[in-house]
Amino acid sequence: MALKNLMVHLDQGPRTATRLALAVTLARRHQARLVGVFGQLAAPQQVGAISAWPTKAYVEAAQASKTAFEQATADLAQAEWRDINRGGEAEVLRRVTDLARHADLVIVGQHDEQAKSTAPADLAEEVVLNSGRPVLILPYAGNFDDAGKHPLLAWSNAREAAHALNDALALIEGCTDATVLSFSTTMEDARSSSDEVVRHLACHGIAAKSDIMLVNDIGIMDMLLNKAADLGSDLLVMGAQGHVGLPFISRGAGTRYILRHMTLPVLMSN
Repeated sequence: MALKNLMVHLDQGPRTATRLALAVTLARRHQARLVGVFGQLAAPQQVGAISAWPTKAYVEAAQASKTAFEQATADLAQAEWRDINRGGEAEVLRRVTDLARHADLVIVGQHDEQAKSTAPADLAEEVVLNSGRPVLILPYAGNFDDAGKHPLLAWSNAREAAHALNDALALIEGCTDATVLSFSTTMEDARSSSDEVVRHLACHGIAAKSDIMLVNDIGIMDMLLNKAADLGSDLLVMGAQGHVGLPFISRGAGTRYILRHMTLPVLMSN
């Protein structure tokens, strides 16, 4: 699948500029349309018993977002800024997820538990699990000018892993250093599965090397992040499950752990 319609979530958070810059880079490379969706938490203004919406602060924030988006996307052939124009958590989650279903790739940010956020804490998880689209999540710390040149592909021979791998093909096309990390409880199963993935990638013109990680239910996600750091990976690709993209720990725990502790951009599909 070609990347021809991208979506990026925008708010007043300090990491919005980083997300937007990467989204513009990807849109330019793939000659894709880019939709910037402004949606953040905000309470209506209370004047006595009457609620007014949108508030002056929200309108100003939205206008600042639109201006920044238009400046960043000035050289793109197709770019559109949209305002959800709702400040309630449920509405922000619903509308971002609804719009995400019409994109080839959705770019959102990781929630920072130590900072006051203008976006719902579970926005990334909600979009990953309910939009049906691949989602690229950027960490709340670090600089990421690009993603997909040196990908680490987490493989567990599960449905979600297959979705993530194939959803990532357009993003990692032309990559120079791809690694397939196969998880299993036995060396034979891990090697066999990894070799199949490498052959599949080769059919798409992507040369990849394989690596094996034997697991025993303990520290799988930390092992995965450590491997990404050791390899200097600029993208982690993995399947996501709700409430294990990797089938060795309680369902969904691996997805939530990565969303909390990620140190590099992560592409997730469900």
